[in-house]
Amino acid sequence: MFSHRDLLPRVSAMATQLCDIGLIGLAVMGQNLVLNINDHGYKVCVFNRTISKVGDFLENEAKGTKVIGANSLEEFVSLLKEPKIVMLMVKAGNAVDSFIQSLIPLLSKDDIIIDGGNSEYTDTNRRCKDLAAKGIIFVGVGVSGGEEGARTGPSLMPGGNPESWYIKKYLMVASISYIT
Repeated sequence: MFSHRDLLPRVSAMATQLCDIGLIGLAVMGQNLVLNINDHGYKVCVFNRTISKVGDFLENEAKGTKVIGANSLEEFVSLLKEPKIVMLMVKAGNAVDSFIQSLIPLLSKDDIIIDGGNSEYTDTNRRCKDLAAKGIIFVGVGVSGGEEGARTGPSLMPGGNPESWYIKKYLMVASISYIT
């Protein structure tokens, strides 16, 4: 059985360099997207509401990669390079809003939240406006291609602040098959 303490050696041993991106949500799409991003040379930190999923992922699908896990949101955010880039791969709706509210006090001006949960455009517009007032950049990204696409190159449909294009270019262009 996995215990939270099992993650600590993995985190401390691999966290000598900060991660390029953090991803929250380790269902199949999130796991495959993490592995895809890792395959393209980016260091990824992961977190999941159910902590045991982090350990299971690190011990199985992510074994032998540079992916590291975090035991808390605070630890997760502390392992990210600035500007901090957090991608949410959680169910659209309340789960996205809940994670955003938990992340706000941990993030700084010009940090970035990417919602990959195929949220309703009205929610994306609201989140863009609310987070812009706090100096946080929000990007809504529809992810298409299913679990295979997430692993081998999903189609991404980003929306939000036009100034955030460099985020898409910096991180996503290397790991996707199509961007609109």
